Amino acid sequence: MSLDHAIDILLLAFMAVIALAVVRLRDLFGVAMLFSVFSLLSAGVFTIMDAADVAFTEAAVGAGISTILMLATLTRTAREEKPNVSRNPALPLIVVSITGAMLVFGTSDIPRFGDPQAPVHQHVAPRYIEDSPSEIGIPNMVTSVLASYRGYDTLGETTVIFTAGVAVMALLGMRRTRRRNGQRKDTD
Repeated sequence: MSLDHAIDILLLAFMAVIALAVVRLRDLFGVAMLFSVFSLLSAGVFTIMDAADVAFTEAAVGAGISTILMLATLTRTAREEKPNVSRNPALPLIVVSITGAMLVFGTSDIPRFGDPQAPVHQHVAPRYIEDSPSEIGIPNMVTSVLASYRGYDTLGETTVIFTAGVAVMALLGMRRTRRRNGQRKDTD
């Protein structure tokens, strides 16, 4: 077993332990912190997989912004989770298991990681390698792909993240006022 595989297994084991702890924990502040650690470990997994752009995004959005938004939400809500009063507590587990099985089945026909015969290596990659220097003029191929060929995609992702952040901050910042007994009272 190589060192990369050992690190992958160790990180995934930590992530599984954190996921189980999140399910069992009732303290929402602790859950928010564990989600942040989970995202940070995910960024580590993406880094090992040589997906630095995805790792940066996971670290910034998952461990950074999401944690801030969850903590801001906790200032407006209760710190403890309310007891589960659902009639069938096994139903969420069944739904998640079926969804996970469908996702695993959906990925069963994807080419193996690094397969040189994968469609992306037959059509898209050769075009980027051959045409990027003359079309874009940027010597770094990764930069030319992310900044030019996928520029609209990156702009769209940034716009969606920005819009979601603004919407959540607006929702957290709103104060509802009510009239009670002839007086205005701020409620959170």
